[in-house]
Amino acid sequence: MSPEKMLTSDFIKSSRLQLKLTQEKLAECLGVSFATVNRWENGQAQPSKLAKRQLNRFFLEIQQ
Repeated sequence: MSPEKMLTSDFIKSSRLQLKLTQEKLAECLGVSFATVNRWENGQAQPSKLAKRQLNRFFLEIQQ
């Protein structure tokens, strides 16, 4: 797995766990499928630019 994929997958998973969210709940909040979040966290897929913006916005908003 490339360093970028690892950083992205680790960021998504650690942020989700810190917020005590399941993959299903995070997927629901972002409007994507559970399988999509699962693939992001396992490094099997990378979020699109739009999805990365949604993730960043979601994690920033929820932490405030």
